[in-house]
Amino acid sequence: MAVAIDRELLGDVNKPNLKAINYAIRKLKERQGRLDKLADYYNGNQEVNNHRFENAKVKASNVMINHAKYITDMNVGFMTGNPVKYTAKKGKNIDDVLEALEKIDIHKHDIELEKDLSVFGYGYELLYLKTIDPTISIDELGNEKITPNTELRVEAVDPRAAIVVTDDTVEHEPLFGVFVQAKKNLSGQIDGYSVTVYMPKKIVEYRTEVGMEVSTDDQIVDEYDSLFNAVPLIEYRNNEERQGDFEQLISLIDAYNLLQTDRISDKEAFVDAILVTFGFGLEEDEDSIEALKNGVINAPSRDDGADVEWLTKTFDETQVNLLSQSIENDIHKISYVPNMNDEKFMGNVSGEAMKFKLFGLENLISIKKRYFFDGLHRRLKLIQTIVNIKGGNSDVDGCDISLTPNIPVNLSDVVNNIKNADGILPRKITYSWLPQVGDVQEVIDEMAQQDADNVRKNQQALRQQDPDRLELEDSQDDSSKDSKGTNQDDNQSKRTR
Repeated sequence: MAVAIDRELLGDVNKPNLKAINYAIRKLKERQGRLDKLADYYNGNQEVNNHRFENAKVKASNVMINHAKYITDMNVGFMTGNPVKYTAKKGKNIDDVLEALEKIDIHKHDIELEKDLSVFGYGYELLYLKTIDPTISIDELGNEKITPNTELRVEAVDPRAAIVVTDDTVEHEPLFGVFVQAKKNLSGQIDGYSVTVYMPKKIVEYRTEVGMEVSTDDQIVDEYDSLFNAVPLIEYRNNEERQGDFEQLISLIDAYNLLQTDRISDKEAFVDAILVTFGFGLEEDEDSIEALKNGVINAPSRDDGADVEWLTKTFDETQVNLLSQSIENDIHKISYVPNMNDEKFMGNVSGEAMKFKLFGLENLISIKKRYFFDGLHRRLKLIQTIVNIKGGNSDVDGCDISLTPNIPVNLSDVVNNIKNADGILPRKITYSWLPQVGDVQEVIDEMAQQDADNVRKNQQALRQQDPDRLELEDSQDDSSKDSKGTNQDDNQSKRTR
């Protein structure tokens, strides 16, 4: 989560300001508890695992149903199941940028980034240049020339280890970013920290001896110029509040897990019920104990007032089940993530009915998309800078970004709607209703080519069936063309006279 400061307090943004850096690090440490808890809930380390009964003899069968992971994984699939598509503004070229995105497998990266957004409420990505094997060439004189070579890379950075500092204006322009990484010795103990500061035109790495904060005594491990001409550490937001998708549901998740745990514990207590005898006692000799283990009790008759019962706790399973379903329904209602095991999501549901069932989810995704696109535009700007330095000619200004949610679609209904609207609406609009279609014009061109191919195949089939008829039609066409040409010549000669 970015922190805002007064731009004037920083001085030169390309010179490290230790006070500002340490201020950002302190803000980063303040958020560790919240972020660790969210990560624990996604990974299954939830509160129910620590549940214990007051009676130490009662075993707690802790049951953990990971709704947090379900919500995040479903939202990640809905958001990034289909790759993001980029379309250049008319008259502009972004081919070099698209090629760079393809090389770094940006779709896989977007999935990892969206997972951080869903869990933590915000995420970071770092763009950098990795040195690779140099380019070796021979000049005109036959001398070997070695040219250093770099490759653009991008990585998702753990929000618990990074922070961006912006100015305090309404635009919140990034001033610098900080990435903190613990260094450990061979014993596995923390031995200082690596603190890397990303400025618009410079990158500096410090190595601290004790703690995260940097002092004037700490060593500068590396310092070099940055070609991005902007802070290469980009922050993405999940929503305006920077909240995770399941963060407000933690109390419901805990309640559901506790209820399920108590149900299982009650079942086990029912199996391990206490045997109560009336009117007599059990002998404690070895033979009587062995007989009891085998299910045999030497008891007097009921006429003598003897009786045997199991002491069990009675509970209303119907009411418990209703409460369980109520909590689970609330989890799905508040998260907007549908329960795909629900009978309402059977395969025979119409497309229109499915649309209304997913209405809340689609609204959630539309909000997430807008905040996600803010970071993508900044990413495109940074990549454009690098590819143009390397000789490219890309311009991402006005680039259109589109993302098709990976949600169930009744394709039959979509196709029928396109057919019904043909001739009423332009095909450029109706074809855009098709899911996973990036370039509508490409679909229109393919359909035109398909129609032309069908006409040619039909003509070939007719020629094979009745070649004389086709030859007659061709000759008539030729004669009509000749007559038209003759008439045109006559008219031309009349105008000449």
